[in-house]
This record gives sequence, structure tokens and C-alpha cells, in this order.
Amino acid sequence: QVQLVESGGGLVQCGGSLRLSCAASGRIFSISVMGWYRQAPGKQRELVADITTGGRPTYADSVKGRFTISRDNAKNTVYLQMNSLKPEDTAVYYCNARAFNSWGQGTQVTVSS
Repeated sequence: QVQLVESGGGLVQCGGSLRLSCAASGRIFSISVMGWYRQAPGKQRELVADITTGGRPTYADSVKGRFTISRDNAKNTVYLQMNSLKPEDTAVYYCNARAFNSWGQGTQVTVSS
């Protein structure tokens, strides 16, 4: 099992930006698709973005053009740059290592209207 730790969440105004980070306990990113998911109260967890081992990103329609996922395999870290944030982006954001079905604890993102 691998350990994932998210950071970078917080409270921002509508239209603001945040950068989330996810650090792993071991050198696993080079062999696993990494993803960012989010879950709002009363809602099911949904995929926000993922990135292949080769660096190819995929985004949910709701965040296309606003969010950017990236990875640094040497540092065992994946990032989510979130721009033009909207109140509907408010959720707990989770990091996932797909090949290991491993999840982080989550970091809260709150966007005020």
C-alpha cells in the first residue's frame, strides 16, 4: 500500500486560483495513472482530471479550460492548478494512484460566491 497526502486547499473568492499538491510515500507515480477526484456534501465522488505515465491529461467537461493537471515523477508529486474557480467547485479533493487503488485523505476547497 502507498500513502498519498494532499495539500493546498483553502478558501478563495469566485474567480480565484489554488494549486493542489499530492505527495506519495514511494516512487510509484512513474508506473501509475494519477487522478484528482472531488466530492461535495451529499454527492458522489467524481473524476476531475487524470494524467497518464506519459503525461497525457484528461479533464471533466466541467473543468476544461480552467484546471491543469501535471506530474513530477522524480518527486513523486502530482499537481492540480485550479483557475477561474466557481462556487460549484467547492468540494473535498482527493488524489488517486490508479494502479494501486490508493487514495489520499483529501483537502478542502471552498469557493465563495
